[in-house]
Amino acid sequence: MANSNYNELTHNGLWKNNVALVQVLGLCPLLAITTTTINGIGLGIATTLTLVLSNITVSLIRHSVRPEIRIPVFVLIIASFVTAIELAMNAYFHDLYKILGIFIPLIVTNCAILGRAEAFASKNAVVPSFIDGLMMGVGFSAILILLGAIREALGMGTLFAQAHLMFGEAGEWMTVTLIDDYNGFLLAILPPGAFIGLGLLIALKNVIDQRVQKKAAQVASPTATEDAIPAPSMAK
Repeated sequence: MANSNYNELTHNGLWKNNVALVQVLGLCPLLAITTTTINGIGLGIATTLTLVLSNITVSLIRHSVRPEIRIPVFVLIIASFVTAIELAMNAYFHDLYKILGIFIPLIVTNCAILGRAEAFASKNAVVPSFIDGLMMGVGFSAILILLGAIREALGMGTLFAQAHLMFGEAGEWMTVTLIDDYNGFLLAILPPGAFIGLGLLIALKNVIDQRVQKKAAQVASPTATEDAIPAPSMAK
């Protein structure tokens, strides 16, 4: 696959076909656990690992699985990786695992993961499938982290609170207090605040896309105008 195709996969995963902003998939964990930045990072890493590992595995076995049973096989592969990730988080990040709770095993039901396995990994080689899974995961993680940071900043006046849950004692210095003696904005950390925040992010993306398309049209319009001008007549 050419580098231009890799660039297209990257652009699709991070922006054009972003799981959260365009496909609007995985909303349950996206809206439920993004009360802090660290929660978003934890779930984002788990989701990205699942996407990458499942895409690679599906790509490797794509010629060996009969079409009639491919979906159950893909689900079994995804569930296996999610279980392994869940056990690892329980062992090494137990406090963060308790906070994320049911949303770790619920990664199995994320339609984006099964969708990428079916729509892309089952039809492409390992390297493109790896890039696709990685970029889709990073794009989803970016929205998890961004939404978590916005809600945490508005709701608690901090950033990276409870970073020690993921980084241990070294993470204690990462907490940033934006406003001292902040009473908090309760709506930001409640479910309605998650819906509002995600809606604003989607609206911002649409505005940016419209402006980019408008600029591209303005750049292309002089060329189109020149092409439309008829050649001068040679008649006397």
